[in-house]
Amino acid sequence: MPIVRVEMWPGRTHEQKAELARRITEAVVSVAKTTPEATIVIFEDVAKENWAVGGILASDAKT
Repeated sequence: MPIVRVEMWPGRTHEQKAELARRITEAVVSVAKTTPEATIVIFEDVAKENWAVGGILASDAKT
């Protein structure tokens, strides 16, 4: 049973997550030779103040 965990900043819509789940599931089924029913996709929204890149919090980074 493959489990795919996706961590990203908040702000994606329900529709975007549904499409992403569908596409990830299709890829895992194709490559791992499993079934859609056995594939789990977990989304976790991580606030920018809890995410750092290069030692700088994303909430502090210049856009």
